[in-house]
Amino acid sequence: MQSNDVVYRKKAPHFSEIQAIMFKKVNKITDNFFGNSPPQIFIGSKLKYPKVNVGILSPPEKVEDAWLYSAEQYWAEQNIDINTIVQLRSNLINSRFPTTVEQARSSSKFLDIAQEIGIAKKPIDVEIELKKKIALQFDTDKMTMPMGPRAPLKNVRVAENVPVDIHVEKVMGDTDLKAADALSYLYQREFPDNVLHQLLSVGVLGVKKSRKLVPTRWSITAVDDTLGKQIKQEIRDYPQIDQYQLYFGNHLGNYYFALLFPDNFRYELFEYFVPGSAWNPSDQWKAATDFEDYWGRTQYAFGTAGGYYASRIAVLEKLKGMKRQASALVIRFELPEYWASLGVWVCRASCRKTMTNPPMVFHDRETMIEYVKKIARERFNFDLTKTLAMSKLLQSTKTQRKLTHFF
Repeated sequence: MQSNDVVYRKKAPHFSEIQAIMFKKVNKITDNFFGNSPPQIFIGSKLKYPKVNVGILSPPEKVEDAWLYSAEQYWAEQNIDINTIVQLRSNLINSRFPTTVEQARSSSKFLDIAQEIGIAKKPIDVEIELKKKIALQFDTDKMTMPMGPRAPLKNVRVAENVPVDIHVEKVMGDTDLKAADALSYLYQREFPDNVLHQLLSVGVLGVKKSRKLVPTRWSITAVDDTLGKQIKQEIRDYPQIDQYQLYFGNHLGNYYFALLFPDNFRYELFEYFVPGSAWNPSDQWKAATDFEDYWGRTQYAFGTAGGYYASRIAVLEKLKGMKRQASALVIRFELPEYWASLGVWVCRASCRKTMTNPPMVFHDRETMIEYVKKIARERFNFDLTKTLAMSKLLQSTKTQRKLTHFF
């Protein structure tokens, strides 16, 4: 268990500071600029589907190490702080244009260029012309990373040849390969999460007649869910763990307990949002939960949304690495130190960090449960008794008879 104490504090006035920095920069930007995309394309979902906005993200000038502006896994590995990430993201101009999702199967100048940038393996120089001057804006969303001002695109030009990874070329060129199989192929070759999301989003994966643009916030969950289901199928053939294991960890103010029970795979997530955290400005605690049994879910996890699938894949990756299966009860606390929502990648990164920590091992479930309740009281001043009493996973693991019972 980690020893650092939880720090409760009021939401820091960082947004006003960031906006002041943005305002100075934006005022210097005309409707033309030369920058370099990380590379990143954002597909917006706020228009009436199947209409979408396609945005080319780029700082308003050419910068060194532009890849850092969208490197979520690197941020997690290096423990980059929230303030730095928000400042990086606020520098990205979203130069966008409207289209429809089916346009991915056709050809149009702007979309062709956006897809070309979206599949690049390094930052790409772009020359942007906007229809009007940029207005101060900073967008945040539970699912996607924040970004800076947006403006309608008038013209765009790629100022260099675009290099594409050979494995990406392979799955793009195979027009009979399903998107799920393409994602699996790239995942096994350790492509970063944000690359997988983007390739699905810009509509270059899958059977040719079915290819389409996918809003970015949808593509993130789709990738987590698709890969998670594939790993679940694999670990079903593994033996169960033979101990009760408790993992604990945190990242950027997101604290996770992961309780593993010797049983077939089931998964349940409880999320608690402390007053003053990124998605709870009220003075009351907020909570959400979702569950799946051995056979999985048939509906989207509306309670915990993308965090459900992002946390689940972290647990499944751990079980795959152990070559074991288990029932997993995950409890997340979002604290005020997580003052700005950075996207669902934070849930994935936080849970992955949690699952890499050494576990505490218990000989029985009750001892582990009582220990978790004790830590929650001490660290978060929260009583988990009611939560654990209504846990579907705990109820099923306690009441379900195993085959060995009849022998």
